[in-house]
Parts: sequence; structure tokens; C-alpha cells
Amino acid sequence: MELKVNQDNCLGCGVCVVACPVNVSISPEVSGGHGSKTTETIMMVENGVIKLFSEDKCTKCGTCQVFCPTDAIWLE
Repeated sequence: MELKVNQDNCLGCGVCVVACPVNVSISPEVSGGHGSKTTETIMMVENGVIKLFSEDKCTKCGTCQVFCPTDAIWLE
């Protein structure tokens, strides 16, 4: 399975970033709604859309997909 993002549907809200348990474990400030201080996280909002950085760290739990309000992120 691979993490996919449809940039056309992404609002850049960052809900997926905050919901991701791996992101939170790597960069705890994410859980408070603050931006990550490292690109070691799986994803971050950059220029108003989600950008994947360390996709290889994704555990394929699907939490980001569940919380995305526009179905812009999914596992394939």
C-alpha cells in the first residue's frame, strides 16, 4: 500500500498531519496544532497543501484518510 494525495482536493487544513500518530511521535508539537519542526514527519502542510516527506515511515493505519474532510488523502 502507498499513501496518496490528491492536491486538487486538499484544503491544506492539516487535520491529517495532526491526526497521524507517527507524526505526533516524531514531532510532538504537531499534536497541539503547531507545525512540525522537522521534515522527518510523514506529511506537512506546505504552500497550502499536504506534502509527503517521509512516506516510508507510514504504518498504513489509515487515520489520516479517516480524518481528511475532502478525501484528498488515501492508501492505495
